[in-house]
Amino acid sequence: MISIKLNEKYEKTLQFLLIITTYVMIILRFLLNEKGRINPDSIRYMRQSEIFPIIDNTTAPLGYPLFIKFFTYFGIDDFWSSKLIGILAYTFLLFFAYKKRFFFKELLISSALFSFVSIFSFTMAEALTLPFVILLFYVANQILNNKTSTKSGIFYLSFILILLINIRYSALFLCFGTVLFGLINYKKFYWKSFVISGIIGIGFYGLYKFLFIDYFNENYLDTFLEIGLKSTPTLLLELFQGLATSFNPFIHIADPNGGIVNYGIYGIGVLTIITMVFLFIKTKLTETEKFILIVSIVCIVCSYFIQYVYSVNAIDYRLLAPFSIGIWLVFFRKLFQVFDSLTYSIAFLTLMTGFAFTWLSKGNYLENRKMITEFLENENIKDETIKFYLKSEESGDDIQTAELISTVNPKIYVTFQPKDTLQKKVLTKHKVENKTRIKKNNYQ
Repeated sequence: MISIKLNEKYEKTLQFLLIITTYVMIILRFLLNEKGRINPDSIRYMRQSEIFPIIDNTTAPLGYPLFIKFFTYFGIDDFWSSKLIGILAYTFLLFFAYKKRFFFKELLISSALFSFVSIFSFTMAEALTLPFVILLFYVANQILNNKTSTKSGIFYLSFILILLINIRYSALFLCFGTVLFGLINYKKFYWKSFVISGIIGIGFYGLYKFLFIDYFNENYLDTFLEIGLKSTPTLLLELFQGLATSFNPFIHIADPNGGIVNYGIYGIGVLTIITMVFLFIKTKLTETEKFILIVSIVCIVCSYFIQYVYSVNAIDYRLLAPFSIGIWLVFFRKLFQVFDSLTYSIAFLTLMTGFAFTWLSKGNYLENRKMITEFLENENIKDETIKFYLKSEESGDDIQTAELISTVNPKIYVTFQPKDTLQKKVLTKHKVENKTRIKKNNYQ
């Protein structure tokens, strides 16, 4: 067994260096991207923030757009507000964990994993969920160690679960996991706190669905609920790929074109999962660690089965981030018990790998933003509501132009009607790129 024990002074220096490097990587991750690390869902989030209190999007809760909206009052636009949220989410995680002495070293390494660096730099709600997931684990820890009363435990657990549901609907799975953990331990003093809190969270989601979603979008379920979207073999393959990349500490995206490199990417992920299972079985788990693992695994299982009836993206590192972070925490705690300070090397290796990937695939968001801003100003539509034409939802690279536009003017809607292209305010990829020179990444 190899282990390195650092004295407190050297360890703190190492931690400080790791934190600074992670901050730099989060910023580089979106600055060295052609679009600033956004996707089609990001358009909806920023547009919702921009036009609030008008509601035009119920496919996602209001929590994340309202956080973006809040920071726009300080004079920054929706895009930069979303990036600030990611950086502040990372900051809060470390500050809270350090002050409460709760998985600080483990969270330091988990947050430095390239997959989580990508989450903090992404204009997506997952970054905002992570602080609240850690708060959930902390409150559970207080309950399990009898450091809070049953009433207080139920209140705080329920409150955090409700907040999470207001950020991501998939937080409903956390409610299921919380209830299951309580039922498994029904003979212990704390079981009611978890069962009641989980039920309250589930009940809130029911009310939210009937009082908010149905009010603004009565066809929500008809649009998104569809049985038999994908076959079981397809879903199982996607599950394998999603888990193997999510639990690869170095590379979280496989080559979409296939190839031998993917065997290495999936192989490292599978070996990591096997190591996790081995350590979790062979070492003694605390009650808090059991809670984290049970809830996280339940959420991953639910994420798989929901695909049979609900139209969602294939499982990947982003969708699993709120559920995988707990597993990483427990895993790194076990590694610290075995290898001590040598465990920090994983964080530096993943950051090195992430920097290499980011540099090799670098774009230039700031330059592209400048060009797209000039284009919108020349067309007198910088502050106008815009439509962007796509042939279909599977139009591939065409949507990337709309994504870039949304970082300057988020009031952009997608249309699939060819006749709309005759209107001046309806843009197409050809119209935009005919007048601009957008530099693109070598890899996405």
